[in-house]
Amino acid sequence: MNADAFGFGTQIRKSPYFDATVRWGAKGFSVYNHMYIPRDFGDPEQNFWNLVNDAILCDVAVERQVEITGPDAARFVQMLTPRDLSKMKVGQCKYILITNAEGGILNDPILLRLAENHFWISLADSDILLWAQGVAVHSGLDVQICEPDVSPLQLQGPKSGLVMQALFGEDILDLKYYWLRELELDGIPLIVSRTGWSSELGYELYLRDGSKGDALWERIMAAGMEFGLKPGHTSSIRRIEGGMLSYHADADIKTNPYELGLDRLVNLDMEADFIGKAALRRIRDQGVTRMQVGLIIEADPLAGPNTIFWQINRGGEAIGKVTSAIYSPRLDRNIALAMVDVDHARIGTQVEVALPSGPTVATVVERPFFDPKKSLAAA
Repeated sequence: MNADAFGFGTQIRKSPYFDATVRWGAKGFSVYNHMYIPRDFGDPEQNFWNLVNDAILCDVAVERQVEITGPDAARFVQMLTPRDLSKMKVGQCKYILITNAEGGILNDPILLRLAENHFWISLADSDILLWAQGVAVHSGLDVQICEPDVSPLQLQGPKSGLVMQALFGEDILDLKYYWLRELELDGIPLIVSRTGWSSELGYELYLRDGSKGDALWERIMAAGMEFGLKPGHTSSIRRIEGGMLSYHADADIKTNPYELGLDRLVNLDMEADFIGKAALRRIRDQGVTRMQVGLIIEADPLAGPNTIFWQINRGGEAIGKVTSAIYSPRLDRNIALAMVDVDHARIGTQVEVALPSGPTVATVVERPFFDPKKSLAAA
């Protein structure tokens, strides 16, 4: 299919891999971080099996970077997040939350430290560039904040290490989980990290020259052919199995870290101040009124991920909502992440979910649903 057939305008950005993904069979796109992202390479269940059995290459250039540099960069980044960054080394990545003055979550990005005073915040879909620039205006700190020419690809799946070895040599296998390395591939400048949104072994390749997107995509696909590498898209099935958050669905500006059980990403005892510290201390002391839980929904296999929040009832009263739901072919279950009143969050509690097809029974279970210790991703 020709890219022109989609009828795209200029208001939404195209990634450096856009034409390559169309050539390789992308049939549908959505908009994320003001950019088109491929969402359809055929059967999403086959995409899932490609990911968990072999490897897939995903255009995630929508994962925009907020670059923070300058003498006060480290102090400024710590202002944005409740996670203690004092021991973060150059070359390390960390999963962080960015909170506002009320303790609400603005984003749950990956933070990369490229140098002593050089950070990237690798973003899910929200305008943290504008937030960071606004915070900087009155911070009194010496920082520069911009969106650099950086566009990631995700190479994910159990055979991704073999593909990386074919591309970069054996040394790449020494790269540890949540660490990064500066590399070149055929003169293409990259940052490579052992991260990804799949709960599987995987890598992200951050292209630092958008003009070379087509060449990078083709080079990786060629190297991966013998290992069964397929073009793909981020798998809703696998990320819900892994209990990974999708911002705007499972968390938003009105969600706080304690509701998600992410206390480990909040350090109220550190000396450094950060936005939302007082509010998060108050929330911790008062306790939360709702909690995120896992659900098994008793129904015929769901046709796809939910696009609306289904109401959850118990005893005739609304007690929460389903935020992400899908059928897992591996578990042969409809699995879901949900936000419910804390009184109904106990494992084993039976609730009723108002599906479009009618009400059905669901049971509160532990999450994540598969590989809870992330042993696959960290292997």
